[in-house]
Amino acid sequence: MTDALFLRDKDKQQLLRLLARHLPDVTVWVYGSRVNGGAHDASDLDIVLRSPDLSPIPLIALEDFLQALKDSTIPIIVEARDWARLPASFHQEILKKYVVLRM
Repeated sequence: MTDALFLRDKDKQQLLRLLARHLPDVTVWVYGSRVNGGAHDASDLDIVLRSPDLSPIPLIALEDFLQALKDSTIPIIVEARDWARLPASFHQEILKKYVVLRM
């Protein structure tokens, strides 16, 4: 894990508000170019959502959150994935380098 995250603070704060409203108990990790040093201003933000027991997040809650992201003023694409719905091989890639956005 690393502590470096390439994301404007106002976008981070808006994302945290949306998470609190729609997925209050979910841990959120950021992975990909915004933590590995390859990002630019318009890079996607890749996040993985982890329920407390690592079970699948209910689809209605996930869909509501994704719609809220689309309706937000965050100027970049946020790719949100449910940890429980990803293959183990993808877990291994994420575990190589990520930042905890919210516990």
